[in-house]
Amino acid sequence: MYQQMIFVNLPVSDVDVSKKFFTELGYTINPQFSTDDNACVVISDTIVAMMLSKQRYADFTKKEIVDATRSSEVLLCLSAESREKVDELVDAAIDAGGSASGETQDQGFMYGRAFDDPDGHTWEVVWMDPAAVQG
Repeated sequence: MYQQMIFVNLPVSDVDVSKKFFTELGYTINPQFSTDDNACVVISDTIVAMMLSKQRYADFTKKEIVDATRSSEVLLCLSAESREKVDELVDAAIDAGGSASGETQDQGFMYGRAFDDPDGHTWEVVWMDPAAVQG
């Protein structure tokens, strides 16, 4: 059965810093699709984040590249299997050189926190009670 994938492309200041950051979070780098100008970060079987040097990113757009430390264009959100996994991932991101972003959201059936990666891209991590999803 076909599973649709998402490839998130993000401009970064230093590809090596991004590789180090995301591997410290437990993700892998696919060397087949990585070069000095980009890192292919495998988040899951269906989610891949391409960390492109700003020069390489510019090859794909004629638009101005946003400085994510000053402006926001996208909020990336990853699911987590438990509240504890939310905390583990966000704490690992902060320990790896990221920074906390926003306030913890705890609505009982849903729990989330967020971090900014070294380039300022905001990643939300959210757990939702499976019973709430089922209705």
